Order: sequence, then C-alpha cells, then structure tokens
Amino acid sequence: MFIADTHSDTLYAIGWHKAPDEKLMITPEKLRRGGVSLQTFALWTGAKGNQGDWRGIVQAELSAAPKMEEAGIRQVFRPAEALPYAEKGEHCYMLSVEGGEVFEPGLSTVAEYRGRGVVMAALLWNNENALGYAAKSGDTRGLKPYGLQVALEMQRVGMAVDTSHLNEAGFWDLFNKTNVPPLASHSCCKALCGHARNLTDDQIRAMIRGGGYIGVNFYPFFLDDEGKADCETICRHIDHICQLGGEKIVGFGSDFDGIECTPSDLPDAAALPHLLDTLRAWGFAEEIIEGFAGRNLLAYYERIGQGA
Repeated sequence: MFIADTHSDTLYAIGWHKAPDEKLMITPEKLRRGGVSLQTFALWTGAKGNQGDWRGIVQAELSAAPKMEEAGIRQVFRPAEALPYAEKGEHCYMLSVEGGEVFEPGLSTVAEYRGRGVVMAALLWNNENALGYAAKSGDTRGLKPYGLQVALEMQRVGMAVDTSHLNEAGFWDLFNKTNVPPLASHSCCKALCGHARNLTDDQIRAMIRGGGYIGVNFYPFFLDDEGKADCETICRHIDHICQLGGEKIVGFGSDFDGIECTPSDLPDAAALPHLLDTLRAWGFAEEIIEGFAGRNLLAYYERIGQGA
C-alpha cells in the first residue's frame, strides 16, 4: 500500500535540536516499519518567525536532510516520483515549508525553494508576517497583498499552497482570488474539536468542491477538546470529512516530531499500520483506505498539474 504523510517536523528536531533517534517519532527505521512510502519533512521557520533566526533554522534543517539520503530514504521533487520506489518497497521523502518568512526577501525565492524540491508551503505559522495572519490570532483580515502575490507565484511554479495555520479570511482569499486549489497539510475538523487551527465544515466543503486536500493532524489537542485521543479519534475526523463528501480529498498529516504528545496507540510512524487496521474496523473499503493512505494525495497533485 502506498502511504504518504504530509507533515512532520523531523528535520527541525534533528538539525536544530540535535535530537537522538530514540527521541524521534520518525526515523528511517520507523518509516520502514510503518510502511511509509512518502514522508513530508517541513522546513519550519521557528517559533519566533521574523523575530528569530529563521535563516539559521532553515539552513540547519536543510543540512539535516542528507542524513535521510544516507539512510536510504530518497528525496523526490514531486509525489508521483515516489511510486516506482514504493512498488519496490523503498521509501522517499519530499520537502515542504512552514512559514512564509522564507519568501519575504522577494518572489524569486519561491522558484528557488521549488528548485530545492519544496512541493508545498504554508504561508505562515502562528506569527503574522508579510504574507498574512495566523488562525491562532483570531484576526479577520485576509491575505496581505504580498501574500497573494506569493500564493500566485507558488501556483505558477507548481508548489501547493498550504492553508494549515492560515486564518479563515486568508483561506477564503485563496479560493476567491486564485485558480488552483490549496491543501491543508495538517489540520482537523472544528465540528469535532473547537481549536482555532481546525477547519470549519464550510472550509472542508470548499476543499471538496475545489479539489483540495486535507491531511488529518494526529495532535491530540486538535483531535479532541480535552486532548484524549487514539486511532478511533483520528477515524472520527476522517469519517466526518467523508460524511461531508470528502472521501477522495482526505489523508494523513501526522505532525510527528512537532507535537509533544500523540494519540495513545499511535506513538510514531512505525505504528501507522494500526491506524489502517482501525479504519478497516470502521468498515471502510480497502480501496477507500488506499485513498486515505496516499492515493488521494497523488490525485491532488495530478489535479494541480504535478502528476507523473
């Protein structure tokens, strides 16, 4: 089965914090044990955004990426490139950006990061920047003019715009002012958990109508208001999206190595087969589960012109 995960902070944990393997939720060995065909590693700009050393953080993360290559986890520059490796039982990774600070020096930086293999980028994290406002802030203003320019340039070069962490007004700007559907790499359903980072049903329906993609986050406090979560809780969020009509646009966005706690029965990437078994126990057909696992992500990239 082709399994893809659209968000993790492993390169930050390795490159900036120098975390040992035993502290990591994702390692090459855990990816192999979990059968993960394609893992996304974020280049995070750090908790302080422009007030911190985002350049140093991103460079440390980029410097950590070759360690995956050394361990036999290959980088791909578009998701479909992972398919032939997955068919041979090999494993791949691709890069994302979490924080539009990397694009603030000028629009040319978008093509620069695409050239490094970045296939998706969140316009911001939890800090306001030159592109827009965070969901966490509660701000009701939309994308800033430069943020819209960046989003359009990302779409031009084939980089998906990631709405995770973006406020709702900015989310709607992407649908009303651009022509390529975005994705939410690691977000959950607000109807089931009221966290500001989660998507409303209206946002989910927009993703469905527009052909976007949602990677369900595994962070317990995005899954449940009290932070009590297991694979059953993840299945509830996936099922809720399906009930709205989104069985073909939903998948996994773990947030591993960026969260301080995990669902009780899903501690790391090696445990992903248990989530698949839980989905089977819910009665989802195998073909539908294959979509959740990774095929839906491949179909999304085909829709935005980044297929095979």
